[in-house]
Amino acid sequence: MSHHTLYERLGGGAAITAVVDDFAARCASDSRINAKFARTDIARLKAMLVEQISAATGGKVQYTGRSMSDTHRGMQVTAGEFDALVEDLVATLNKFGVADASQSQLLGILGPLRGDIVEVESPATGTPLPDSYQTAPPLATV
Repeated sequence: MSHHTLYERLGGGAAITAVVDDFAARCASDSRINAKFARTDIARLKAMLVEQISAATGGKVQYTGRSMSDTHRGMQVTAGEFDALVEDLVATLNKFGVADASQSQLLGILGPLRGDIVEVESPATGTPLPDSYQTAPPLATV
């Protein structure tokens, strides 16, 4: 029996793209966190998430985005907002029928990033994006 990567168990690039599309839409409609995405380039976010998840799960993909600390510095993301985002991700994974073991493995990869994302140890959600936050430059169109 061959040992498949988490990337393969999740269904590869097309499946990860479908998950990211659903997850991004779920976040956009979640009042607990959507203020933080007020000035986000959603096309860029989706492309970077697909790269990041693919690379982190063993896909032959290079992540070309900013570090998690650079991306989130000054966003004032709260612990509550991080937890809400994880809930949204789990809801998406459940919708796509991703097995518990694969979900646990994926969340185990993402969990250590919490320290680079959360700046405010508070259960508050729905907090605004600070005006001073610097968004990423748009993706270069080829």
